[in-house]
Amino acid sequence: MVLTGNQIDLFEAAMPRLKAIAYRLLGSASDAEDAVQDTFLRWQSADVDRIEVPEAWLTKVLTNLCLNQLTSARARRETYVGQWLPEPLLAGDPMLGPAETVEQRESVSFAVLVLLERLSPNERVVYVLREAFGYPHRRIAEILDITETSGQQILHRAKKHIADGRTRTEIDEAAARRIVDEFLTAATSGRTEPLVRLLTADAVAIGDGGGKVPARTRPFEGAVAVAKFMRSLFTPNQAARNLLGGTAEIHVSYANGLPALVVTVDGRVIGVMCLEITTDGIAAFRNQANPDKLERATRQWAATDHGEPALRIN
Repeated sequence: MVLTGNQIDLFEAAMPRLKAIAYRLLGSASDAEDAVQDTFLRWQSADVDRIEVPEAWLTKVLTNLCLNQLTSARARRETYVGQWLPEPLLAGDPMLGPAETVEQRESVSFAVLVLLERLSPNERVVYVLREAFGYPHRRIAEILDITETSGQQILHRAKKHIADGRTRTEIDEAAARRIVDEFLTAATSGRTEPLVRLLTADAVAIGDGGGKVPARTRPFEGAVAVAKFMRSLFTPNQAARNLLGGTAEIHVSYANGLPALVVTVDGRVIGVMCLEITTDGIAAFRNQANPDKLERATRQWAATDHGEPALRIN
């Protein structure tokens, strides 16, 4: 079917929301792009004139495509090398979607995207559509072909799973930036004690190298273990120089709504470390170093003005 200009406009108007939904469901910007493209192909072949509510139709098609992806993704996760983390989205990326409420901001954070991996596909869909996009229970039930009561029960279970794994509170941007600056000072001091004081007792450090770059297969856990790791990570040595292949520049930025350290070499993003900062200190470091998951970040980085780095490691 050949789409009219108005029908193409309808899809393009819905596309930013569709991408934001797909990213939250899949944790991958590239997979989200593919899901939205497949949705367009189905829109193109449908009898569009008979579709009463295009937005609802598109969301249902996209959701079903993502459900299929989630089923196969679970199998891929079982053979993934090391720890799995989402593909990071830098500040300003339109795929981040709405960020007016706490729920919307949290739904795209690394912390919650990792917790979403524990949910069943249906739980993940209900949680994302309800908490991040405010879909009414009736609409969610129609999308998943379930009753409203079932949808409400699924949401209750999903929210409980997320709450059980996350008991943190937001901290304002100015305070978070001060803590990041203090962290960089402590990390380059060559001493462990200043770092320990900035961390929560149960702090963790997780890295995703995807088998492409060196990354520990198990997280560092506890303030002392994490502090020692961070001290070594920010201490220049020949092995690090060989691995980096040049001077690393570290910029303080935001990724997935959280303070982040963006590490670049010759303009290429080689790491995005999201910091989970709470009123009690830094609770988690989640570092995405898999080059396959940094291509989008590198493109966006090259297209934006990010100023002088906060730190250089030669």
